[in-house]
Amino acid sequence: MTQTQDGTRTRTFGWSDPAEHAHLVGRRSGLELLQAMSTGELPPPPVMHLIDGRNMRAEEGTVTVELDPQEFHYNPLGTVHGGVLSTLLDTAAACSVHSTLPAGVGYTSMDLNVKFLRPATIAGGRLTCTGTVLQRGRRTALAEARITDTAGRLIAHATSSCMIFDLPVA
Repeated sequence: MTQTQDGTRTRTFGWSDPAEHAHLVGRRSGLELLQAMSTGELPPPPVMHLIDGRNMRAEEGTVTVELDPQEFHYNPLGTVHGGVLSTLLDTAAACSVHSTLPAGVGYTSMDLNVKFLRPATIAGGRLTCTGTVLQRGRRTALAEARITDTAGRLIAHATSSCMIFDLPVA
């Protein structure tokens, strides 16, 4: 983010073409794809650049993503917008499901139930969001995600149902 002398603020960011690595989705497990993003072997999806998410870590059934609150995340009240927090929660919960899927199997979020418990601000420091699979069947999965600040206070939490499906053979 850049601030000029007249007080205007601007933000510029770029992203990689998501189609560039789409062919890997059916050839690698979900965990392999997420870990490749974590190490920088593959670029993160464009939404991570949009919200400025970082430091993804993935293990089977658990994914953690971090976000440093910035002014561009703020709502008119001067706190991180609920949509940004919801995006972070959806990412961690859904990716935790993705981390359990074999190659050739995909998923999509079916719902996201969010509870906001306290405001997040720049002063609260880095937000850590961890998603965990609670239950996974053949066609659906249930996951939860929790956002905490640097003091360990719970900012928001969510549950998410995901639909699991076979990917078309390319």
